[in-house]
Amino acid sequence: MEEDLNGVVPCSSLAVDSILRVGTAGGIWGSCIGPYEARKRGLSGAARASFVAKSIGKFSFQCGLVAGVFTFTHCGIQRYRKKNDWVNSVIAGAVAGAAVAAGTRSWPQVVWMAGLVSAFSAAADYSKTF
Repeated sequence: MEEDLNGVVPCSSLAVDSILRVGTAGGIWGSCIGPYEARKRGLSGAARASFVAKSIGKFSFQCGLVAGVFTFTHCGIQRYRKKNDWVNSVIAGAVAGAAVAAGTRSWPQVVWMAGLVSAFSAAADYSKTF
């Protein structure tokens, strides 16, 4: 039984929880894809271990970043608007997508990623069962 804790728990606590959960999932994904990519590149020994470790860290950080930015933004917007609807997810998805793509320093990439994550966030929020 999960209850909605958005009004009770601070946004920062929700963001940290989200970072830990989704960051762990990203780390697991990195530990699955890292050895595969290392084998494709022909790495072995210490180079392979280093590549896998970097892969785990990279995926864990990226997933945690997206989750933390999305959760913190969603919570803050929800508290500001005093509404729990799809608009919060659209805005939070756009901010999270832009944060991820900001490292590319390409405005078209930032806009494209913001729109994509925003659309997925809205679809996920719309498909929730109440």
